[in-house]
Amino acid sequence: MRSAFGQQFDVPSGYLNTASIGVPSAAVADVVESAIRGWRTGGGRPGDYDEAVELARGAFGELVGVDAGRVAIGSAVSQLLGLIAASVPDGTRVLVASGEFTSVSWPFAAQAARGVTVTEAELEKLGDLAGEYDLVAVSVVQSADGRVVDLDALRAAQAGGTRVVLDATQALGWFDADLGWADVVVAAAYKWLLTPRGVAWMAVAPGIEVVPHQAGWYAAADRWASIYGLPMQLAPDARSLDTSPAWYCHAGAAVALPWLAGLDRAAVHAHCVGLADGFRAALGMEPAGSAIVAVRTPGAMDRLTAAGVVASGRAGAARLAFHLYNTEADRDRALDALTG
Repeated sequence: MRSAFGQQFDVPSGYLNTASIGVPSAAVADVVESAIRGWRTGGGRPGDYDEAVELARGAFGELVGVDAGRVAIGSAVSQLLGLIAASVPDGTRVLVASGEFTSVSWPFAAQAARGVTVTEAELEKLGDLAGEYDLVAVSVVQSADGRVVDLDALRAAQAGGTRVVLDATQALGWFDADLGWADVVVAAAYKWLLTPRGVAWMAVAPGIEVVPHQAGWYAAADRWASIYGLPMQLAPDARSLDTSPAWYCHAGAAVALPWLAGLDRAAVHAHCVGLADGFRAALGMEPAGSAIVAVRTPGAMDRLTAAGVVASGRAGAARLAFHLYNTEADRDRALDALTG
């Protein structure tokens, strides 16, 4: 058990794989276990989880920088971005980063029959080219190697009329930046937000027209009065895009996200990036200002695994991720494996 930013974690030494799966705090794990016990013993009731859903929704809004009324709940990034992609006009020109995570690019590529085109460009050129497209969709932090997109350049393109869609899955929880200006911000919970897999959120700016293709009872203005029959009476805000929640995941999110939203984000950012850039420096790499490091040394994954370091193989590299519960001892263990 180790302490970090006021919480206790059972994270093992050498765990540098948050970019794949985050480790929950003991408090989050305890509340999820309690919810599952209630399910196991017939004690759970559907309405019991409404408060947890709203707590997590509000905290996601705080992390992004928007009001809770702009936040919809879902289960995964691709599912939520599918709503955006299905709602763009025929012939929309979309720009994405080369090698972008497919949950960001594929929902738009799936609209090809409507004349929607998706063009790839190097991440570093995205800001310069974005003004030539109707919409740019990109991860704030690239999953494969941790590169950070130029948000200022995208914001400038937005001022010229380009819609900006951001996937913050690899950023929220450690990255200190205002994202509330973007047209759409989506993120999955189970990595840096330290919440069980099965929940995601999407913040949508006013004026963005999204068809609620997956509308069901949880998208209603009064969900408990709208379980059966017509007419359809949707919520007047982003809740109209909600899908029925994964209850036990939201129980954990209601603990994890308010805690993360209440932290000194600059301090969390400095801690995570400090470990990552220190690791990079020891390997002769330039600082990158990211909590994710990709090591392309031949045999890196084998050496890390043999030393008990948990990392992941992505795009031909060993990917290491430094979160708020990681320490210099974790970093040094990985360095010893790669340089010893």
